[in-house]
Amino acid sequence: MSQCSGKISFYEGKFFTGRKLEVSGVCDNFQDRAFMNRVNSICVQSGAWICFDHPDFRGQQYVLDHGEYPDFYRWNGHNDHMGSCRPIGMHGQHYRIEIFEGSHFSGHRLEFSEDCSFLQGRGWNKNRVNAVKVYGDGAWVLYEEPNYRGRMYVVERGEYRSFNEWQAHSANIQSIRRVVNYF
Repeated sequence: MSQCSGKISFYEGKFFTGRKLEVSGVCDNFQDRAFMNRVNSICVQSGAWICFDHPDFRGQQYVLDHGEYPDFYRWNGHNDHMGSCRPIGMHGQHYRIEIFEGSHFSGHRLEFSEDCSFLQGRGWNKNRVNAVKVYGDGAWVLYEEPNYRGRMYVVERGEYRSFNEWQAHSANIQSIRRVVNYF
């Protein structure tokens, strides 16, 4: 059964102060809801979310699970800009991802069904992930640094022939984790 819902609240001030924007579905532009793009704290009441630092789902991506984020450093933010968000589609409990060295699913490949904090520690002797296939029910987050740090890129069920298709700035991926929907 597909679940693509939840509730998230954005606050202009740190520690959940100032003006508040509550969202329970897709929001392509915070300014259309009379909320400027300055966000210093977030509370995710339910669901898993992908937030973008610009309107129309553009720019830096941030994946937020259930919990409280009292300042932008807690979600790996580099500034207090946030412009759009959407819930991440959750389809069940089956997770599987294949990563490929070359574009169009060529070259060395590895398959994962669990999180991996450092790809090179699991036999990925390449510095690049150029193509991805996501099977089954889950969504995954690809990180540019080990231990789930750095820029984040969400890939949901489907095939991505090159890193440009998941809006990555580069193919340098060092760790991956499953997105788990906590309610």
